Order: sequence, then C-alpha cells, then structure tokens
Amino acid sequence: MKFAGVNLEEPKIMGVINVSPESFYKGSVKQSEDELIRTALKMIEDGASFIDIGAKSTAPYLETQIPVEEEIRRAVWAISTLRDYVNVPISIDTTNAKVAEEAIKAGADIINDVSGLKGDSEMVKIAKEYGVPVIICAHGEVRDFMEPVHTVISFLQESLQIAYKNGIEKEKIAIDPAIGFLRPSYPPWYEWDSKVIANLNMLKMFGLPILVGVSRKSFIGAITGRKDPGERLPGSLAATAIAVWNGANIIRTHDVKETFDAVRLAWFIRKFRLV
Repeated sequence: MKFAGVNLEEPKIMGVINVSPESFYKGSVKQSEDELIRTALKMIEDGASFIDIGAKSTAPYLETQIPVEEEIRRAVWAISTLRDYVNVPISIDTTNAKVAEEAIKAGADIINDVSGLKGDSEMVKIAKEYGVPVIICAHGEVRDFMEPVHTVISFLQESLQIAYKNGIEKEKIAIDPAIGFLRPSYPPWYEWDSKVIANLNMLKMFGLPILVGVSRKSFIGAITGRKDPGERLPGSLAATAIAVWNGANIIRTHDVKETFDAVRLAWFIRKFRLV
C-alpha cells in the first residue's frame, strides 16, 4: 500500500508544523523562516515521511476564524519556504478550497481536509484538477452518540462517495477517524475517541491507508489530568502505540523523534501477534 508515493508497508510518521498562532499547542507554532526550515529538516532527520502544514487551527473547541486571505498568506509562505529544502510530501491542512489551491501552486503535494470534502464544495474539484492525494476525515453531525465507530464509518462512507463520484482515484485517498473532532456531550468525548482508537481495525474495511492524529489532544488531557498540552507527550505515545497495534498506517504528530520510536516498537511487536 502506498500514499503520495510513500510505501506504507511499515507505518509512517507525518510531522505537524503550524504557522497559526491560535493553534492549541503553542509548541508546534513556527513563525520565522529559519525556525520553520530547521524544524522541518529535523523532523525528516528524525523519521518523518510527510510534513503537514497548518495555517489555521482546526481545533473544534477554539475560536479560530481568520480571514481566508490570511490563511492563504500563511500557507503559501510556509510551503514556498520549505519546498526547496524538503524532499518529502507536504500536506496542507485546510477546509478551504482557495487555500488548498494556492498551497498546491506553492508546492503542496496533499490536501488534508478535516471536513471530509463536505465543507467547501470546490475542494473535491481542486483535488481532481490538480491530481493530488487527499486525506479524508470523518465529518458530520453526530446523531447516535452511542455508536462512535459506526458513526465514523458512516461519515467516511459519505465522504468517499463524494470523492469517487468526482473522479478521485482510490489510490489517492487516505482516511482519518477524526480523533478530537467529533465531540458529543454524552458519552464524554474522551470515551468516544477511546472507543474509536480501540476499534480502529474496523476501518480496514475500506482498504485505504488509515491516518491517525492523537498528538497532545484534549482526550489525553481528560484521561490523564494533564491540562497543559505540553505535558501530554507520554499519553500521546501510548495512544499512538495502540493505534498502530490496531492498524494505523500514518501517525500525525508534533513530536516526530519520540513518536517514531513508539511506532517502530508497536509495529515490530505486532508482527508476532498470533490472532
């Protein structure tokens, strides 16, 4: 299995770099050219096979609205800055088709859309026009709060229909179960996310690469009592190992070096599982 030309026989790492000051984890935010380049090169040295650029926070519990022109400015600056230095695929984390298009023109290779192609109707057209791979996230209005896994599957099925009907090839799609984004009031969102991770193997039914982002997210803080995202690395590594054990192909993280070791160990041990 491959995604964006990267062999996924072993799980791979996607390093997250934000150029959005409003992002929930301030340690991920880079605002100077030198810092941006050094961070990306260090991530690749530490084992990242992808770099993901976020120019606007997508955290569902934050007030993150900024003008689209500002999101474009940030995205184009970051990607055009990195393109001459980075030899791995770069993804743009956005729900706006205009941002995606300008990011691709600046050198982005992948669209990472947490709205699952359901937000901006032009997004799927941009993906098709430019022939770039897409990461499709489970997205929708939760109706059955007691069925997190089946809800994620249903949302992904809806998004995949949009992709396939618009000519996006299966080989250019990865799926994301939306850890941290579907936040019901009951059961608590941290139970929801935990159930999805525990049953991640059910998403193998799609025959697509599974990308999981758990890095320093609030469900880890809720379970461990660590309110500060800066204190959530150990919990992130534990959740990462479980996700890999249950079939994750790509792990999106702020902490590449530590996550690389957790992924490698979980994958190595998993090879010896008898059932």
